[in-house]
Amino acid sequence: MDMTDIGFLSEILKLFVYLFIFLVGIGVLWVIALYIIDVNQTKHAIRRNFPVVGRFRYMFEHLGEFFRQYFFAQDREEMPFNRAERSWAYRAAKGVDTTVAFGSTRDLRPTGTIIFVNCPYPTLDQDAVPISALTIGEGCEQPYTSDRIFHISGMSYGALSKPAVLALSNGARMAGCWMNTGEGGLSEWHLEGGADIVFQIGTAKYGVRDDLGNLSDQKLAEVAAHEQVKMFEIKMSQGAKPGKGGILPGIKVTSEIAAIRGIPEGQDSISPNGHPEIHNGSDLLDMIARVRRVTGKPVGFKAVIGAYGWLHELFDEVTKRGIESAPDFITVDSGDGGTGAAPQPLIDNVGLPLRESLPLLVDLLNHYDLRSRVRVVASGKAVTPDAVAAALCAGADFVTSARGFMFALGCIQALQCNKNTCPTGITTHDKDLQRGLVPADKAERVRRYQQTMEKEVGIIAHSCGVKEARQLARKHCRIVQNNGRSKPMDEVFPNIRPRPREVA
Repeated sequence: MDMTDIGFLSEILKLFVYLFIFLVGIGVLWVIALYIIDVNQTKHAIRRNFPVVGRFRYMFEHLGEFFRQYFFAQDREEMPFNRAERSWAYRAAKGVDTTVAFGSTRDLRPTGTIIFVNCPYPTLDQDAVPISALTIGEGCEQPYTSDRIFHISGMSYGALSKPAVLALSNGARMAGCWMNTGEGGLSEWHLEGGADIVFQIGTAKYGVRDDLGNLSDQKLAEVAAHEQVKMFEIKMSQGAKPGKGGILPGIKVTSEIAAIRGIPEGQDSISPNGHPEIHNGSDLLDMIARVRRVTGKPVGFKAVIGAYGWLHELFDEVTKRGIESAPDFITVDSGDGGTGAAPQPLIDNVGLPLRESLPLLVDLLNHYDLRSRVRVVASGKAVTPDAVAAALCAGADFVTSARGFMFALGCIQALQCNKNTCPTGITTHDKDLQRGLVPADKAERVRRYQQTMEKEVGIIAHSCGVKEARQLARKHCRIVQNNGRSKPMDEVFPNIRPRPREVA
């Protein structure tokens, strides 16, 4: 190395030293500026008493959401879903071994715990039968039949990203289950995947509204013209926010989503907290009849149950009008359901959980002799086989899940759904973050998750001695009481026999 090279390296080194000194100086000035700001501001006591250092509190508070589930929480203690539940969903979606070793980490003592009662003579593999098919809306022009028990619950395009919707639709097609659009309307991405679609009519009528925001028969017919659209679901209320309409922050209302919904771009999408034209059971049946007449397809409604006198009024009205006026299905949502955005007082405190509301609904349908006419769909925190099997025992015909399929897509429960910053690309419209979600890969995970779910629900059913999952009944499980002992579900919720129909 000659003197010229040494001189050149010396100059480069000096440049780096000067740059380092400059950056340190900028850093010192920045700290001084923050110190002055913090000492003199009056809104935050921590920052005023501990200038600069107090700012780390916000960073640690934010990072805690991510680190808590990995380093501090036990397998079964997180909410809304613990590590054991998420781990099963991830393994099922990836198609890896879902067995565990040594022993269960689940505590069977808490009140409300479901325990399935095994039969001394379990169903042998050669005696098991495929899941039986059920038809919804037998009196409709175009009834819908499905031999799947586990389906994708309502998640709108807007709450979800384009690649997430594509992956779910493709996965649902491959698995043979349906996909609910949520209240955000029908997008081309729902259709491109090829899935059977349940179109949800929310309180704002997105996708089927006229210029004044009212339900449009013409747009209903246009949606129904798509062969993939199999059923229509009128959303009365949602488990995570009963009494409150849908909330999509303006940051997630892109030009495309605004066009689909018929609303201004970039503004918060706030649905009314109820249907303006539905005030009682008679109005609800009128709406169901209207949508069924225009579309020719099965029509039901979704509701979280709290007060239930309205169900008596509804079913009394069905009795007066005739059984053909009944909804083709009812989706009962759990008070601990999920959402992209909801007021905390509602998400924490309002609405009955599925374990109580589902048996209640089934019993009322039996009481009014409507059970064979109205199919029951259970929705709410069903991400593992035990939750699905418990819903079938309680009387559900079908079970739907939203967050379970989000886990299949790769959701890490980062709790960023309402901020457009979802790190997995599922609930964001940031193109850079969406890049991580590859629809073709995630569609396979959706398919595997759905199929593994039904397979392992079948394992529970066979252990209970029945040949397929639809044969599960209340006698097949017990519920732990507050004295630590369990009681059969059919004693906790005795099945009500249908009351005799009145003879004219």
